[in-house]
Amino acid sequence: MGKRIIPRRRGRGRRYKAADNRFKGDARHPRSKSSSGKVVELLHDPGRTAPVAKVEDQDGTYTMIAHDGMHIGQEVAAGHGAEISTGNTAYIGSIPEGTKVYNIEMKPGDGGKLARAAGNAAIVVSHGKKTIVRLPSKAQKSFDNMCRATIGSVAGSGRGEKPIAKAGKNFYRNRARPKIWPKVRGVAMNAVDHPHGSGRKQTIGINSTVSRNAPPGRKVGHIAAKRTGAKR
Repeated sequence: MGKRIIPRRRGRGRRYKAADNRFKGDARHPRSKSSSGKVVELLHDPGRTAPVAKVEDQDGTYTMIAHDGMHIGQEVAAGHGAEISTGNTAYIGSIPEGTKVYNIEMKPGDGGKLARAAGNAAIVVSHGKKTIVRLPSKAQKSFDNMCRATIGSVAGSGRGEKPIAKAGKNFYRNRARPKIWPKVRGVAMNAVDHPHGSGRKQTIGINSTVSRNAPPGRKVGHIAAKRTGAKR
């Protein structure tokens, strides 16, 4: 009988746990409808690609994703009456067309869900009953005019320019976050370790599609696929 494959083992033990005690928490827009504060600290967050800023306002402190060029002591505002300038958070319906924004809310009040990774920015395209925004993926999406977004682009745009160079560096990079690395192909394993494994050739050797009701351990490959291969 074969071994349990990695997806079945995943979930227990140190290898599959992130050091989330070092994460800086959720970075979101302030909960109050109108806020004005000052950046008191810039922090590295191991749980995300972008740096975060700690902002002190009239309600206390909150954490936001830092924009490119943010500095300690900078004044930031959010909500009604916020000036349209870099670092401020405004309702997307009031932001001029062509403006770069990040940390966009999908629903009013959810704190921000889109364009949050290092170097990312979306662009406001047009206004109407809803606001159309071009996302970093180049896809266009419409948002409620009362959704909030921060003006500017996310800091850390040069993150991917320095080469990793060593496998050891990549190991520690992925260990800091809940990522499994390295990922070994099933066809590169022995037959005892994976349904696609074999020492004979680098092919699956069996049909790649499996039933939706396949038992754990066999349910690998194209799960309940309607079709496979290139689109004709």
